[in-house]
Amino acid sequence: MLFAGAAGATLAAPVARSSSARPLTSPPPDHERRIQWWRQAKFGMFIHWGLYSILGREAWAMGDEDIPLAEYEKLTQQFQPKPNAARDWAGLAREAGMRYMVMTAKHHEGYCLFDSKLTDYCATRRGPGRDLVREYVEAARAEGLRVGLYYSLMDWHHPDWLRAKDDGAARQRFVAYTHGQLRELMSNYGKVDILWYDMPVPLNAIGWRSQEMNDLVLRLQPDIVINNRNWLTGDFSTPEQSTQAAKDDWESCMTINDSWAYLAGDNNWKSPQHLIQNLVECARDGGNYLLDIGPMADGSIPAPSRERLSAVGKWLKRNGEAVYGTQRCLFPHGNIGVYTRKGNTLYIIIYFWPGNTMTVGGAQFKVKSARFLSSGNTVAFVQRGRQLVFSGLPAQAPDDPITVIAVECDSEPIQHALSSNSDPVS
Repeated sequence: MLFAGAAGATLAAPVARSSSARPLTSPPPDHERRIQWWRQAKFGMFIHWGLYSILGREAWAMGDEDIPLAEYEKLTQQFQPKPNAARDWAGLAREAGMRYMVMTAKHHEGYCLFDSKLTDYCATRRGPGRDLVREYVEAARAEGLRVGLYYSLMDWHHPDWLRAKDDGAARQRFVAYTHGQLRELMSNYGKVDILWYDMPVPLNAIGWRSQEMNDLVLRLQPDIVINNRNWLTGDFSTPEQSTQAAKDDWESCMTINDSWAYLAGDNNWKSPQHLIQNLVECARDGGNYLLDIGPMADGSIPAPSRERLSAVGKWLKRNGEAVYGTQRCLFPHGNIGVYTRKGNTLYIIIYFWPGNTMTVGGAQFKVKSARFLSSGNTVAFVQRGRQLVFSGLPAQAPDDPITVIAVECDSEPIQHALSSNSDPVS
């Protein structure tokens, strides 16, 4: 792939679209204290928004299309978001049941949505003449949501970006710029709860001075949690477009259609059921779900996105107990849905309604009671060895689009190995 350099030269850039960082250290100091709220939250909003939103051709448009820098910079003249756009996002996030937000303070294009003293390529000086990060931070706080900032280490606009790999002087200038901007973001907006690095290209952890970078962030924001995309382990890992679990703290970032930023014509919207399934599958394995929206250039959220987020929020109002504050579940296997747990409570999350009777296998515990989570109505059951059989169920699913049964157990609900013939329940 080729990108235009700041001086107009064309620079080769062998860049992968995913940057799963290789763990090099243990989590940052005081990890257990800082990560507690994040583990409880489970659900957040990701916001990809920048000059690329004007083009409506995804966030990588500048690189994918080899748009010359001088031409791309002219987009700043068109970037005039409507007032209070961020308040709309934050209200929608709260309605959807999200507990935190993460916005692109600077994406790969290099345009800063915050007030930076280190470049004039920012929203306060070129474009709207407003600090869009400040507007976002204030909007999130007004809704009681935690605040996260995304920062791309890769920067197609900076003249030293690619030269930094092989030119020591360029590397020193570019890394100093990067650390300086992180200092601005961590100093100028009050408390920041999440720092979300991305694309540590073209340097390694030593080149970026990643440990020094994290130390700086934690000095300025001692309660923050940091992801793993600056080549250090960080507080959490970041699988992308996948709910595949990691061993430690992890968060899956996924799109609501097929695009991170606004892409005109991308109508491949995930259904509310699909979104809820992603959320509960993250929760089942101890992870979080960071669901991305791509506002249009003026900050508006497309109606299909709003409708789906609203539907998820309504479901969470009835069934949020099965998501928020849940722990990694050792009851993984189900043929009509999945399971989450909180203490000794097992939540049976039913994707495909079975009708009058439903059987769960591998129950290595005794059940004390069962109820529909949304209504509180009791559910009849019997235990037959490893089988837990629910009967007298309504013919149609009592909740839309997914029904949850909460099962109170006498111990942590653990699923017995399904290939074993032993009988754990007396």
